[in-house]
Formats: sequence, structure tokens, C-alpha cells
Amino acid sequence: MKKSATNYKNILVIEDNHAILDVITLILQSEAYKVSGLSKSANFMDHIDEFNPDLLILDIMLPDADGRVLLQELRLNERTRHIPVLMISARYTKENLQNVEFKPDAFVAKPFDIDDLLDQIEGLLAGEKYL
Repeated sequence: MKKSATNYKNILVIEDNHAILDVITLILQSEAYKVSGLSKSANFMDHIDEFNPDLLILDIMLPDADGRVLLQELRLNERTRHIPVLMISARYTKENLQNVEFKPDAFVAKPFDIDDLLDQIEGLLAGEKYL
């Protein structure tokens, strides 16, 4: 079991692949995180306002949006710019995100290692940045 300091944190996952969304949700819930999942970006800012996430896991390639554009929207908004963002992608790499104006706080390539994903989540919630 992870340290109790990480328990009961809210994590919002925006991932269009339902199998991956389900796996991430189950893993995080088993670590005592409160998880909410979206399979597309429509109304995601309203969902953030309601759920008040401590961390956002965001897929880059969504059916209705580019995760990098959503990240920009988050960073430009005074209410959401502080939320750490972990981006995930099967197509892009960490190097693809080095020269963009709005960087996520961390990146994990799909398929991902569960322990690596959990370590980065725990680090982000403790204030670390990986990019």
C-alpha cells in the first residue's frame, strides 16, 4: 500500500480507449485514489470545476480534440493552471513535447509500465515535475 499522504486525492483521466481508461481507473482506485474518467474532451472544463482534480491524466489523441490543445486551455486558465498534468500517448514520445510552449508535468508512453505510472503520479502529487 502506498503512503497515506497520497490517499483520497482526486485524479481525472481523459482517455478515449475504454480498456485503458478502465485499467488506469482500477489501478488508481486500488491505490485509494478517487478517480473520474472521461472518454472525450467535451465539457472537460465543467467536469474539472465539479470534480476538482489534484492531477489530470490526459491522452494526446482524443476523438474530439488534441490533448496538447486541452493542456494549453488548462495552463491559460487561472483556476486550472496549477493542476499537474501527466500526458499519455501511443504515438508521441517525451521528445515530441520538449519544444512546445505548454508542457505537461510528466509523460508516459503507451503501453505503460504500471509501476512507472504510479511512481510518476505519486511524484507529481508531491510536487515533482518530470519534463
